[in-house]
Amino acid sequence: MVFQQTIHLPAYPRGFHLITRLVEREFTDMQQIRLGLLQVFIQHTSASLTINENADPTVRGDFERFFNKTVPENAPYCQHNYEGSDDMPAHLKAAMLGHSVTIPITNGRLNLGTWQGIYLGEHRDNGGRRTLVLTAWGE
Repeated sequence: MVFQQTIHLPAYPRGFHLITRLVEREFTDMQQIRLGLLQVFIQHTSASLTINENADPTVRGDFERFFNKTVPENAPYCQHNYEGSDDMPAHLKAAMLGHSVTIPITNGRLNLGTWQGIYLGEHRDNGGRRTLVLTAWGE
């Protein structure tokens, strides 16, 4: 079986946001898969997806501070700034983290570790709504 669904996330402020429950709630076809995989793909170049700790909110702040220090705005080497000073840094951060995650499905549920969750990395000050393509396959 293969299922695919496109979902639209609400606009999130800049930072890292847990979206695991939203994906599970919106993608009910996944419940039909006993054993399989879910790929979550974001259709944007200035936002990213990653999996990391879902319990302590300080992790999300640490992620944001690390990436802002690693890829600063207004760096002299960045020429691509058509949409503002966060434009090119957002693209670089997204390239570093990636645009998809793949998660095992077991008995219709995501088989994440106890402290794992799916993060949206919103790297723009005003990124707007984001679109995800969810594809699940299995038996």
